[in-house]
Parts: sequence; structure tokens; C-alpha cells
Amino acid sequence: MSVFVHQIACQVPQYPYDQDTLRQKMLQWLAPDRRTARIINRIYKESGIQTRYSVLPDTGITLGLSDGPCEKTAGTGHRNALYTESARRLYVDVSRQVLAECRDIGPEQITHLITVSCTGFFNPGPDYEIIRQVPLNPTVQRFHIGFMGCYGAFPAMRLAQSICQADPGACVLIVDVELCSLHLQIQSDLNSILGGALFADGAAALLVNSQSPNPAKPALELNHFSTTLLPNSETDMAWTIGDHGFEMILSPQVPRLIEANLLDVLHPSLQQWGHSVSDIHHWAVHPGGKAILDRIEALLMLEDQLTISRSVLRDYGNMSSVTILFVLQMLLNQTAQSTQEPILAMAFGPGLTMEMGLLHKVSSAPLKVSTHSKAQRTSESCVSTGDKLQ
Repeated sequence: MSVFVHQIACQVPQYPYDQDTLRQKMLQWLAPDRRTARIINRIYKESGIQTRYSVLPDTGITLGLSDGPCEKTAGTGHRNALYTESARRLYVDVSRQVLAECRDIGPEQITHLITVSCTGFFNPGPDYEIIRQVPLNPTVQRFHIGFMGCYGAFPAMRLAQSICQADPGACVLIVDVELCSLHLQIQSDLNSILGGALFADGAAALLVNSQSPNPAKPALELNHFSTTLLPNSETDMAWTIGDHGFEMILSPQVPRLIEANLLDVLHPSLQQWGHSVSDIHHWAVHPGGKAILDRIEALLMLEDQLTISRSVLRDYGNMSSVTILFVLQMLLNQTAQSTQEPILAMAFGPGLTMEMGLLHKVSSAPLKVSTHSKAQRTSESCVSTGDKLQ
């Protein structure tokens, strides 16, 4: 049975930050020695990021504390309280947005709700807020994908696919919110510098069911998924709860590890699914960082096929599990080139875990046009900026 993503909505909070401004702030906060200053300058300038968004205004980017290393004294409870306040609104807003944008599915049709996040917790949780405020039927079945990291959207899509295959009448709403900026660590170790240079806030929502798509608009067919743990890599990426926020372990070896293992994971999966690399129309790669995209592009000889992933990284940074949904939304909104366009989506997270999915963009009336230049412009038009959250 075919299962389709009919609509994807994306939002960012209202507070944008220029990457160079954040670089200068980090230098001001840390007052580092020359060596550390060189590292900060290089990482920020070579990040491939121009803009990121946060739920925190400029006056609160240090979580209300005085500037400098005492940032680390902001407790996990304080950070999670900020998450609860801001995430509640984003979960509801992006849910309303995706339902408003999809005229074929109404709130009363939702049977299952999947929420995703690795950057905070509260209970009654985001599922409760969505059901009460959107509102949805109180009998909606609820699931939460928690603390899985940057690949969390893949288990959510896989679960939605399984639900719809088991119940042809099911209609699943997936809502993903990540507020990475709340766990900023103003410290001079490499993990903190890398995290501070890459991560940002965002939200996305998807509508999934097994009904045939509206001929007037494209949809994404969910075909196959795979997950793999890479060998000897569990210490290179991790996400833990500390006393002063959630703490990221992010080794500089991650791009090399992905490059070294990708073909051994990719080729068997594609073969099992009846495809090869040359069959793939679009590559939806989680832009975890510029170095990851560079290595994958070179390894698979993709030329300019990671344009959308790079534009999402440039305009929004790494929003953890939400990021791949921004990429898929931009692919969905591109002008179609054929009625069936294979998409290979992938993301990486703690473990190291590598998640992949084979999707097809299905369209009834394709236009033969070049889409590369359009991909450079679509990020602003596809994403809503949230109202003030503080």
C-alpha cells in the first residue's frame, strides 16, 4: 500500500542571527587565547552558514546571565523551562499552519499524532498542547520520538508509514520542534565551539496518509527506510543531559567516518530497493555541516545535486532533526521534471547512526524546467517566521 506525505510546513522563530555577528559575540564572550580565537574564526567562517534563528532575543542569547564563561552556570532546569514555554507555541503554530496549507485534510481527520524533539521535555507534552489548542479529537493516538538527535524525523516517517499501511483509514500528523540554541555552551573546548557554530532552532509538520494525492499538487511517496549503526563510532557523536544543559559530543572525525562507511550502507540498501545511485533524481542529505556535504558530494560524484541541502544550511543552520524536513519541503515545492522522481534522503546522529529513506516525488503534470537556480531562492518563500515566543 502506498503512503504519501501530502504537505510539509516549516517555521523558524522570529529572531535571526547573522553568523558573523555570532562569531564576534563568541570571541567577546570567551576572550580566548590566540590559538582558540583562530579556531573560532575558522570554524564560523568555513561553516557554510549565513543566518540562524533562535527563540531567544539578542538580550537573552546568554540566557539572562552576564556575558562570558559563566554562561555554563545556566542550569538544565532553567533551559528546559525556556524550552517548554517556546516549544508549546511552536508545536501548535506549525500544526495549524500545515493543516491550513493542506485543503484536502482537516483537523477532524487526524487519527494519529507523532511528536519529535531531542532538545527538551515536558509532560503533559506537546501532543497534549496540539490536541487541545489546534484542536484535534481527544481520542487521537499519540507517540513521541524523543532524544534521538538529528535523525529523529526518519523514525517518525517510518512509524507513520507503518501506521497507514496497517490502517488504510489512518491520517498521521508529524510535528517536529528543535530549540538547539537553548543549550548553547560558551566554553572553549572544541565540542562547545562546534555546537555553538552550527546549531539553531526550527519547526516542521507533515501530513501523511494512504489516500491518493490531489492531482493539482505534488506529494512525496514513502517507499523504503533503513537504519544502520556505524562501527567504532559511538564516542564521536553523543547527546547527553548535563547539569548545565544538554551537552553535545561532536568529533571532527564525523565527516570522515560518514565518508568511510557510506558506500557500504548505501549500495546494499539501494540494491534491495531495486535502484542504483544513477537512478536517484534528488539527494535530500541532512546538512549536519559543510564538511559532511562536501565529502558526500565528492564520494558520490553528485556535482550540484546537494544545492538544496546547502541552501538550508546557509539560511537556517543545523536545526537537528527538523533540518531534513526543510530540505524535503523545498524539494516538494520545486517545479516537477517528471511524474515520478526518486529521492534518496539521509541523516546522521548519535551512535553514529545513519538513517536512509527512498521516497518518490509524484506529480501529475510535470514541467521540463531547470530547478537548480530556483533552489537557491525558495528557502525564504517556503518557511514562516514565528511570532514572538518570549
